[in-house]
Amino acid sequence: MAANSTPVLRCQHLGIQFGGLKAVDDFNMEIGQSELVGLIGPNGAGKTTVFNLITGVYKPTEGSFYLNGERMNGKKTHQIVHAGIARTFQNIRLFKKMTVLENVKAAMLEELPYGMLQAIFRTKAYWELEQAATERAKELLKVVHLSGKEDLEADNLPYGQQRRLEIARALATNMKLLLLDEPAAGMNPTETEELLEIINYIRKEFKVSVLLIEHDMSLVMKICERIQVLDFGTTIASGTPEEIANNKKVIEAYLGKDKTAQEVTKNA
Repeated sequence: MAANSTPVLRCQHLGIQFGGLKAVDDFNMEIGQSELVGLIGPNGAGKTTVFNLITGVYKPTEGSFYLNGERMNGKKTHQIVHAGIARTFQNIRLFKKMTVLENVKAAMLEELPYGMLQAIFRTKAYWELEQAATERAKELLKVVHLSGKEDLEADNLPYGQQRRLEIARALATNMKLLLLDEPAAGMNPTETEELLEIINYIRKEFKVSVLLIEHDMSLVMKICERIQVLDFGTTIASGTPEEIANNKKVIEAYLGKDKTAQEVTKNA
């Protein structure tokens, strides 16, 4: 991140406690414009909990987080989305009986400022706004390689394409920060490679910053500029992919003592 520039995301001493359990403790992170950062750790380490804090699903019991310098604590999920944070989910959450095109347009509702009467009577303004939204949705589907699938029900897409549709829907919110929760889960190597290309394209063309949770360590090592590692809700390491792959604490957290960096990248 450039010196003196405001980070897109800043988390300061962020944490949450459920009863006597600290699910996330003293979490600190900064992400610059168009930067891609990985958040990894063993199952149950608190990664998705961090996402839930940043998106307003959970309210932090300590600390603060900021989007482009604006404090987000206390904002509801829809307000955080409107401010510029969007996410995909570990378990796909599409409108499965709506078409692919309708799924993307559903994320544009705030950009369709026609009133109820205009919608009921199908006025000229209604059709113009709808046409503009349709064209933009098609462009976003092209980005994620789903052109020609517009009229299919989302439920009829193959699994990997459903994951890409989630990304297109997130793009439709005009976000500044994209949170990807295990986007390569269930994908074959070819689909994973295509996903990697799509993520890199989005960063460059849309100037979007990305925070990535992923268990496919080959993807993490290829695509992430920096990686932060959680274990039991606490950061145990942060650095470049090479630094993380050779960090003893990281290796022990994933595989126990006396293991190698190669085993981490192969088996994590």
